[in-house]
Amino acid sequence: MRRVGAIATWTSAALLLLTACGGGGAGDADSAGGPVKVGVLTSLSGAAAAHYADTESGVKARFAAYKAAGGKCAARGFDVVMADDQSTPQGALTAAQRLVQQENVYAVLPVSTYFYGAGQYAGTQASATPFLGGAFDGGEQWFDPKYGNLFPAMSGTDYDRAATTLGAYWKKLGGTKVAVVAYNTPSSAKAAEGAAVSAEHAGLARGYVNERVPFGSGDVGPIVLGIKKSGADVLYAPVIPETGFALATGLRRAGVKMKSILLATGYGADLLKSPPTLKAAQGVGFMTSYAPVETDTKATAAWSAALKQYAKSASGIPSFSQAVGWISADLLLHGLEKAGCTASRKQLMAALRTDDSWTAGGLFPQPADFAHKGTYSVGGPGDCTFVSVLKGATFVPDPAASPACGEQISGVKVSVK
Repeated sequence: MRRVGAIATWTSAALLLLTACGGGGAGDADSAGGPVKVGVLTSLSGAAAAHYADTESGVKARFAAYKAAGGKCAARGFDVVMADDQSTPQGALTAAQRLVQQENVYAVLPVSTYFYGAGQYAGTQASATPFLGGAFDGGEQWFDPKYGNLFPAMSGTDYDRAATTLGAYWKKLGGTKVAVVAYNTPSSAKAAEGAAVSAEHAGLARGYVNERVPFGSGDVGPIVLGIKKSGADVLYAPVIPETGFALATGLRRAGVKMKSILLATGYGADLLKSPPTLKAAQGVGFMTSYAPVETDTKATAAWSAALKQYAKSASGIPSFSQAVGWISADLLLHGLEKAGCTASRKQLMAALRTDDSWTAGGLFPQPADFAHKGTYSVGGPGDCTFVSVLKGATFVPDPAASPACGEQISGVKVSVK
């Protein structure tokens, strides 16, 4: 089973479940009466809870901003119900069952590292309920063609594929040899290997490769030495930020000058709150599938302002969980507007499955493709990723990746030896 496992455990966002009341039942929005009932499945307890703390605020901020803007379906109103996955796959299953069977939610927006534990249930017994959310758990449910009720609001990465995106990005930076470091989990290891394949496709040599690091390991000394000996000048590490920062610090101390140190996660307000972390993360690049607020577009400026106003964010920079909460809620709103504010669940899913216009309000550079599952291997729609480099206490968008987009490398199936 594909699982983001290690990476998303510390950086991912919560699961939204959005539901509506109506003639078809308490959760079914097939009449104009009553608010849309919203369920949010996330880690409220357990090891991942601290990293999902802002999900609810992200969800509610999107609905509040939608109401303030006089959105087409705003008059319905939205009731949010939180559900705890307890930072375990079994907890995710139990929480999803409660939301669907007891709370009778209109839709589920799964934004949870552990959602793969509920994946089969979601696609079979709960197939009449739309699931819209972050697909970074890497569960096979997101790619199963029989599960027509699952819609990835973010990610949806197929780790068996590789894209030209990262290789072309490093080539622009003058990179010549790539190093990749990953945990010994399927998703982390395949993400790293896909990046190595992308680099080779762009003409970079393969340098240091370690796709078997124990999760959370702080012993990076041998890895740093290996990178130095290999002569690699760009590094991709789909690991938790703590491990990534240890690598960056070790490389600096070893006198290794890298043209790029790139982490799959870590962008957001959480990082800026810790002075020691700020010091360790200097010069590190962070990937996001959505435009960072520092790009200062009309869409990101409105997003940042809304987070300040409705999520009480001091900086207006979203944490990862806040971002996924917001974007997942936005997908539901988009679906309701397309299908009709009183649409049934079935009508909502039919409208989304054929839609090719959703860009999360301009936060994605290309629209999502819900007709084809697992269509990207890096970043988000269009195999696009933004890179923000930390300089001082500011995330600075990298001009070479604002965004960097690519295409699938044909004839390649990523495998880890």
